[in-house]
Amino acid sequence: MKYLNKIAALACFFALGLTALTSCEGGDLYSVGAPGWISDKVDSIRNAKSGESGPLYTFGKTDYTSGWWQDFSRYYVIPAGEVWESTFDLHIAPGDQVYYHNFALIITNDVERGGAGYAEYGAIRFDNAGPTSLDWNSEWGTYIDRSLIEGNLVLAPSGDPASDPKVQQLAGTVTLTVDRTSDGIAIRMDNGTVWKTYTQTAPLENLNADKSNTDIRCFIVVEGTYIDFLSSNIEPFDENADRQPLSMSLTVPSEVLLGTGLDEFMESVQATVAFEGGKTINVSGKELTFEVQPDLSTIGTKTLFAAYNKTLKGHNGNAVLATKTFNVVKEFSAFTETVVVPTPLALGADDNSTPFWGAHTENIKIEPKETKVVSFTNYTSGGANWNNFCIVLCKDNNAEYAVVRADNFGWGDGYAACTPVMEEGRVWEEWLPAMNGAKVTAYITNNGDGTANIKAVMVGNDGKTYTQDYLGINTIDPDNFYFRFTVDGCHLVFDSVIGAEDNSTPFWGAHSANVRVIAKQICTATFTNYTSGVANWNNFCIVLCKENNEEYAVVRADNFGWGNGYAACTPSGGQADWGAWLAAMNGAKVTVKVVNNGDGTADVKAIMHGKDGVDYVQDYIGINTIDPDNFFFRFTVDGSHIVLE
Repeated sequence: MKYLNKIAALACFFALGLTALTSCEGGDLYSVGAPGWISDKVDSIRNAKSGESGPLYTFGKTDYTSGWWQDFSRYYVIPAGEVWESTFDLHIAPGDQVYYHNFALIITNDVERGGAGYAEYGAIRFDNAGPTSLDWNSEWGTYIDRSLIEGNLVLAPSGDPASDPKVQQLAGTVTLTVDRTSDGIAIRMDNGTVWKTYTQTAPLENLNADKSNTDIRCFIVVEGTYIDFLSSNIEPFDENADRQPLSMSLTVPSEVLLGTGLDEFMESVQATVAFEGGKTINVSGKELTFEVQPDLSTIGTKTLFAAYNKTLKGHNGNAVLATKTFNVVKEFSAFTETVVVPTPLALGADDNSTPFWGAHTENIKIEPKETKVVSFTNYTSGGANWNNFCIVLCKDNNAEYAVVRADNFGWGDGYAACTPVMEEGRVWEEWLPAMNGAKVTAYITNNGDGTANIKAVMVGNDGKTYTQDYLGINTIDPDNFYFRFTVDGCHLVFDSVIGAEDNSTPFWGAHSANVRVIAKQICTATFTNYTSGVANWNNFCIVLCKENNEEYAVVRADNFGWGNGYAACTPSGGQADWGAWLAAMNGAKVTVKVVNNGDGTADVKAIMHGKDGVDYVQDYIGINTIDPDNFFFRFTVDGSHIVLE
């Protein structure tokens, strides 16, 4: 039978819902009839007597105590091809010489500040420290090219606080123009005495998740000043107004056990609903109108159809629809692990001068119920705890779920629900210097149910092992989940080559990091094997061990091994022509799977695609004496080397 909730004919509802999706929020508050409108408006304001009409609104504390990122203007949404023209009175405290005490224009995608998917082009402040000044930059952001700044008043801050008496010249009635009539963007700030411009002819990148939406938002923030806002040719966007839903995404476990009831299943479902203006909320499965097809009573692939038809304030509104597939299973499948090496192999300047967000690896996808394992060496400037690796969790379009650092801190919508955990008794004054040259293994897990975990094992240069976990990061779309590394006053070198490239490394002379494989989990590593070709054992070896390196077994590429756990195993494979196999192993593409069966046994399976085009197989099944809760493996070499991929 079908499972229905709240409606009898959901298909009809879906069809009606699609016709109900309409746009809202339109029209201009002002009609700009001539190019000189804004100039005339400014002149009339300058010539008017003080207090005759009053400002549209005021923001910033009038006693000049506003801190950074505390007081903001309203939002102004600027479509492509349009111009935003506004005027306002900037009030600077008499005698104030702090160069950044004025206002900054913030340019963002079409999402409210701090909302899910919010992204900034950057900021341009009214002061101008010159396009080459890095100490006192007056504009910033990934998408802002400071060489495009021009102005007629350049400040030369110095001292503490950084000051310049010319700051007083920034006060007065300011005309602000943001012009999008070309592919780029042109910005002008002008109070009749001081002017500053930013003119970018290169196309403006679209940072909206929905690429059909080319709108940007602008708002103004003050620091140590306040503003009387006087006029705008674009109506400010009202964040307090009720809004219609625009789209919805579903988070559903990738696997559901046979026999699970509908109510229990829907408790595990969560929807993220996006509303006009970039506002998003999380909605529980029980708040949806839904249907599961075919049903939950049989094993196989199912589809959840869901609809939501409430406005942001909970009134009846337009319907938004979403579907998601999942599997009903007899028992949960094992998690898989994959050892990966990000690119580039070295991230950040080797003098640790790369600033925050200054370098990134490529994004790496993680499938539902998969863990990606990355090993690297972390180097730090030692300036602060955050001058170490960061891990970014995101969608394929870089919309962020969460960002976590090495030092028990992070941010983002998904981070808010997580539990950060580190080893007991950490002394930060010891940890930070130990991180310069620390060997790190990071585990990033897609739980398949809308949550993710991150674990980092950091072996410091002091020989101590430090751990950092972030458990239960949420808001994850398990089918659209990626991660990447970034740096902040540090650099990373990812482990990819084990052994000297001339194959001179002797037996046990080089090792990869230990990789943990938890119970009922399979870990896969792919690499290229190179051999000196002297003997069959001059190829890769796999060491199975405890966390303290106490060995269960060691197995080789050539049907041989040793150790207490090895005695019970069944080696299978072996080659009919060992000479041909050995020659083919120089440059062979190898896939190794290490399986923790969870019952005290482990399996190792290797497929070696030789240089001769032949696939060679080597398995070791039933290695025993394994503690399933303390099971690791690593690679070593013997007259050979491997390059992890």
